[in-house]
Amino acid sequence: MAAARARFAIGQIGQSLDGRICTENGDSHFINGDEALIHLHRLRALVDCVLVGVGTMIADAPRLSVRRVAGSNPVRAVLDPAGRAPLDRSPLAAGLDEPETLHLVGRDALKGLAPAAPHVRRLTLTAGADGVAPLEVLEVLASAGCGRVLVEGGATTLSRFVSAGALDRLHVLVAPLLIGSGRAGLSLPPVARLRDALRPPMRRFTLGDDVLFDIALSAD
Repeated sequence: MAAARARFAIGQIGQSLDGRICTENGDSHFINGDEALIHLHRLRALVDCVLVGVGTMIADAPRLSVRRVAGSNPVRAVLDPAGRAPLDRSPLAAGLDEPETLHLVGRDALKGLAPAAPHVRRLTLTAGADGVAPLEVLEVLASAGCGRVLVEGGATTLSRFVSAGALDRLHVLVAPLLIGSGRAGLSLPPVARLRDALRPPMRRFTLGDDVLFDIALSAD
C-alpha cells in the first residue's frame, strides 16, 4: 500500500427530523433518499478508507463499496476492540475479489481470534476501560496508508469520534420524516448550559428532499 497521506477524517450520519437513525426494531433502509445515498457513495470514492464499528457490521453486514458513482472502492475497516466480529459476515467474510479490509482489534483480543480471510489485514489497538481512542485509530489507519478516512457508523462510533475531537468535518443528512421512537443519532457528553454546546460553522445544501449540513469541526 502507498505511504500515508496527510490526515483528514470526515463523519457521516443520516437521520430523521427528530434525530432518529432507525426504528425501534432497527429498520433504517432507507431514511434518506437517493440523492443522499449518492452523496454517501461519492464520499466513499474520495477517501482512502471507510470505517464502521463492529455493531454496524453485525447489524448490517455493509458492503461499503462505491456503486452509485464512478470511482474506486475504498479500503474497508472494522473497529472491533473486543474481537467479537463474526468472520463469516461482510466485510470480513472470504469471497472472490473482495476489497482490502482492515480489522482493527484490541491487543488483548487478538490471540483468541481465528485466522482472517486473505483480503483481511489485522491491526492492533490499545483498548482500555473506555474502549479505544479515536485519535489512535486514525494514527493506525494512517500508518497503513489510509490518511483520508470516512467514519460511516454506527452512531456510537461516530459519537466517540466527535467527542474526541477526531473529525475534521461532519456531514449530517436530515430526511423529512418523523419517526418518533427508535435509536437516536449522535450522543455527546452533556452540557449544563446551551452556551457550552458545540456551534461549529456549517453550510447547508439540499439533496432531493433531504438537507445536508456540512459541519466544520476543525480550524483547518
